[in-house]
Amino acid sequence: MTKPVPITERRYVLPLVLVTSLFFLWALGVNLNDILIPHLKKAFGLSDFRSSLIQTAFFGGYFLAALPAGWLMERIGYKRGILVGLLTCAVGAFLFIPAASVRVYAFFLFALFVMACGQGFLEVAANPYVTILGPPESSERRLNLAQSFNSVGAVVTPIIGAAFILTGVDYSRSQLAAMTPAQLEAYRAAEAGTVKMPYLVITCLFLAVAALIFFAHLPEIHEQDGDQPAAAPGGLRGLLPYKHLLKGVLAQFFYVGAQVGVASFVIRFAMYNMAGLSDKQAANYLKLHLLGFMIGRFAGSAMMKRIAPSRLLSIFGVASLACLLIVLFGTGGAPVWAIVLIGFFHSIMFPTIFALSIKHLGPHTKLGSSLLVMSIIGGAIFPAIMGYISDASNIRYAFVVPFICHIYVLYFAARGYRPALHLSQGAALQSLPVQH
Repeated sequence: MTKPVPITERRYVLPLVLVTSLFFLWALGVNLNDILIPHLKKAFGLSDFRSSLIQTAFFGGYFLAALPAGWLMERIGYKRGILVGLLTCAVGAFLFIPAASVRVYAFFLFALFVMACGQGFLEVAANPYVTILGPPESSERRLNLAQSFNSVGAVVTPIIGAAFILTGVDYSRSQLAAMTPAQLEAYRAAEAGTVKMPYLVITCLFLAVAALIFFAHLPEIHEQDGDQPAAAPGGLRGLLPYKHLLKGVLAQFFYVGAQVGVASFVIRFAMYNMAGLSDKQAANYLKLHLLGFMIGRFAGSAMMKRIAPSRLLSIFGVASLACLLIVLFGTGGAPVWAIVLIGFFHSIMFPTIFALSIKHLGPHTKLGSSLLVMSIIGGAIFPAIMGYISDASNIRYAFVVPFICHIYVLYFAARGYRPALHLSQGAALQSLPVQH
C-alpha cells in the first residue's frame, strides 16, 4: 500500500457523517451492559453466571434480528432499515423504566433483548453502508474510522454509568444477612431504580436521531457484481461460494465473544486481583480499557494508510494473545494493566474482520452482513462460559476462554480472509448510487 486512497468521495461526505453518528449512539446500549452486570448482580444478589445472562439476552437479540434485518433491507433499503432499528432501540430503552419499578430481573433481560434487536438492524445497515460510501480500496479504513466514534461512545458510557447507575454502596454477605427484610428491600429497590434516568435519556436520544435521519437525504446504494453468473443462486445459498465470508463469520463469532467477555469482567477481575477496591473504583479500569479501545480505533485507521488491514489485524491479534498470557500467569498489578491494554488491541478487530469478510459479495452484501451481525451471538455465549468457570474456580481461569478465541482470529488475519482466486480476480465490486 504505497499510495494512500481517499477515505471517501465528496458526494458521500454528508451521508457518511450522519451514519457515523449512529456508531456513537449504539455504543451507549452495548457498553452500559458492562456496568449493568456488577450493578444488577448486587441489586438482585446474582451469581457470576446469572449476571452474565445480561450479555446472553443482549447478544441473543442481535442474533435473532440480524437475518430478518438483512432480508427486510433488501426490500426497503438502508435508510428505512436504519429507522426501524432506531425506533426499536427506543422502545427497548424505555422498557427499563417499568422494569426498574417492578424489579423483576427477567424484565430487565427482556428490555435488553428488545433494544438489542434494534441495534442488530443498525449494525446490518450501517456497517456495509459505510464500506460502500467511497472507494472499495479504503473500505476497511473507512469502517474503522466510523467505528472509532462507536469507541468514543464506549468511553463516555462507563463515565455515565459510574456517575448515575453505580452507587459505590457495597455490603458484605454478613451485613446483608443482618438486615431486616424491609432494609434489604429498600436497599435493592434503590439500587434497581438508578437505571431509570439514564435509560430515559437514551430513549430520547434514539428518537432524536431517528427524526434527524428521517428528514435527511441518504442516497440508496445498490451493490452490483459484474462478473457474477446470471444463474447464481440467491438468498443464503448464494453466499456458499464465498469461503472468506464464512471464515469471517466464525472469526467475528470468536472475536466478539472474547471482546465482550473481557470487558464484562474487567470490574470483577480488578476487584478480585486488587483487594479492597469498590465497584466504583474498579470501574476506572474499565474506563481505561475503553479509552485504549478508542485510541486504537483512530490509530488503527491512520495506520491502515500504510499497513495492509489484514497485516495490522495479525499484529494486534498476536498482541492480544500476549496480554491474555499475562492475565493468566502474571502476578501483582500486571494482569489488571494487561486487561486495560487489551482494549487497544481489540480496537480494529470488529470493523476489519467485517470489511474483509464482505469484500466481493456484490448483491449478497446485505445478507452477508446479516451473517456477520448474527455472529455477534458469541457475545452471549462466551461471557456465560467465563461466568461458569469463574463460579466453579476463580475469575482468572475464566480468561482462558478469550485466549482460545483469539487463536482463530489470528488464523483469519493471516490466511482465512483471502477470497477464492476467481473472486479476487474476476469479481470487482461496483457500488452505484441511486438517488431517491
